[in-house]
Amino acid sequence: MHLAEVGTCDACLRSGRQRLNVGLALGVTLPGAYLGLALPTGLPHPELTPPLEALVFGLAVVGAAFLLSWAAELAALEISAGLAIAVLALVAVLPEYAVDFVFAWRGGNAVQANGTCEQGDQDPCSLALANMTGANRLLIGIGWALVVLLAWFRLRRQGRPGGGVQLPRSSAVEVTYLALATLYSLTLPLKRTITLVDMVVLVAIFVAYTLRIAKAAPEEPNLVGPSAWLATLAPRRRRETYLSFFGFAAVVILLSAEHFADGLVQTGEALGISPFFLVQWLAPLASEAPELLVAGLYAWHLNTTNGLSTLVSSKVNQWTLLVGTLPLVFTVASGTATGLPIGAAQREELLLTAAQSLFAVAVLVNLEISVREAAALSGLFLTQFAIAALVPGSTELVVLGIAYLALAAVLLLRGRRRIGPLLRDGLLTPYPQLQDRRRAGPGAGGHRAPPGRERPEASP
Repeated sequence: MHLAEVGTCDACLRSGRQRLNVGLALGVTLPGAYLGLALPTGLPHPELTPPLEALVFGLAVVGAAFLLSWAAELAALEISAGLAIAVLALVAVLPEYAVDFVFAWRGGNAVQANGTCEQGDQDPCSLALANMTGANRLLIGIGWALVVLLAWFRLRRQGRPGGGVQLPRSSAVEVTYLALATLYSLTLPLKRTITLVDMVVLVAIFVAYTLRIAKAAPEEPNLVGPSAWLATLAPRRRRETYLSFFGFAAVVILLSAEHFADGLVQTGEALGISPFFLVQWLAPLASEAPELLVAGLYAWHLNTTNGLSTLVSSKVNQWTLLVGTLPLVFTVASGTATGLPIGAAQREELLLTAAQSLFAVAVLVNLEISVREAAALSGLFLTQFAIAALVPGSTELVVLGIAYLALAAVLLLRGRRRIGPLLRDGLLTPYPQLQDRRRAGPGAGGHRAPPGRERPEASP
């Protein structure tokens, strides 16, 4: 595919700036990569305090995540549109998976050695769930809301009417499979373990989702930042570049993830901050920073459809593959089939996460997110974050989860007539019909103007 076939913006192709961005991403990975290799092999290295260890390895994870994100966007030039979104969303959260797997593996080792998940003052099983629930809630509360509010702000500055964001009709696929995963996830807070049965169900949903979106027809991607510049390379060199990025980033993440996790836990203990809180919020923020930045760039250039579609697809991946594979990692490490333990506090966290996900699905039943709904997503998220920071282990989180469920019930009741067509489009309607913009009507995607006003064009 030549550059003329790739949607880009002129500002994205300033090669000097983009070379610097790529160089910075590579540069911040090197200290963590070296230390990750030096610590187990005895190579000379400086002694790091826990906060500095968390910083160095955290930056390595962030840099690797950016490289993965750019590589996935380049690879997306060669596969179908729907599968490209899924691949991009999956690859972008690989650093999140790596950190979560560290805790799940340690929990399994602890159970195998001691019959309990606790290791001293630590409970790696609860930390695995902390990282997973934090990542899921951050994606919706910050990511989804960011796309809508940033685009609304940009339009207002241009003196243009700014409403919410409309997704194309084809996004019914993502919303439907997210709904299926969310409905099943509501059973998790009622359990004492996440079992291999849960893994089979959630991974099956993910596989069915991937097979469904793989049928989407190719579309011209709209790239921003370094990926837009790298797309100008000759096809062979571009392919070599993204394969190199994939390989290098994977090695960096393998060398850094465990040390990053250790640094966070030890920093919390040293500073008197709950390790659970740091793992739940700081680790996902580091690993998902590139994805949030890319979505923000899409929104800034008013390409809201791509920005929000990628984040919705990421939510499907996290709520199926990430949650589903945790018990598998735990089972392999522990040598048992009992499942990943869920404590009382973790059941509350799972309830809140599942309730927020149901509210998000209810918002998207009409394939739109209004500015008011985006503000609600971010406001409720900031409320739960403040409660977790100020009153750890508080029952207020349960109350907030019930509030999410109540709001979701109201929205689903109001939009009940849309649920049937949404599920039919998500599960059965052939993709050519879903992607036919002449038949898609106002849901064809883009930025939605306030009622009574003409919808502005949303080109970069």
